[in-house]
Amino acid sequence: MGLFSGKRPDNLGAARGRLAPCRPTPNCVSSQADLGDRTHYIEPLRFSGDATRAWAALGVAVRGMERAQVVRADAGYLYAEFTSRLMGYVDDVEFLLDARARLIHVRSASRLGIRDFGVNRARIEAVRERLAAAGA
Repeated sequence: MGLFSGKRPDNLGAARGRLAPCRPTPNCVSSQADLGDRTHYIEPLRFSGDATRAWAALGVAVRGMERAQVVRADAGYLYAEFTSRLMGYVDDVEFLLDARARLIHVRSASRLGIRDFGVNRARIEAVRERLAAAGA
C-alpha cells in the first residue's frame, strides 16, 4: 500500500444488520444514513428476482472495477478496498445484503482526509449501473 493508504478501520463489518455510520466529514456515503442527511445518504442498491443472483452479480461488478481489491466476501457481506490512481488513497467499500427487502446496503468511505470530491458517491452509482446492465 502507498504512503496515503492509511490504516484499515476497525469498525468494518455488519452488526445487527447495520454497517458502521459515516463520520461527520463529507467523504462517506451510506444507504443507512438518515434520509435527510444529503451529504451522506445514498439510495441502497435495489434488485428484483433472486437474491443469490443479484449478490453474485454484485461480486462480479466490484471485482471488475479498476483498482478494486475484494478483501472479504461472505454470504451477504462484501468488503473491498479501492485505491486512487495517483496518490494511493484507499476507500473502504462495504455491501450488506437484505434479501427480504430486495436491497443491498452500501457504505463507501475515504480513510484519510475530509473531502472526496464525490468519488465515493460516483463509485456506488457506477456499481448501480453495472448491476442494472447485468439485469440484477
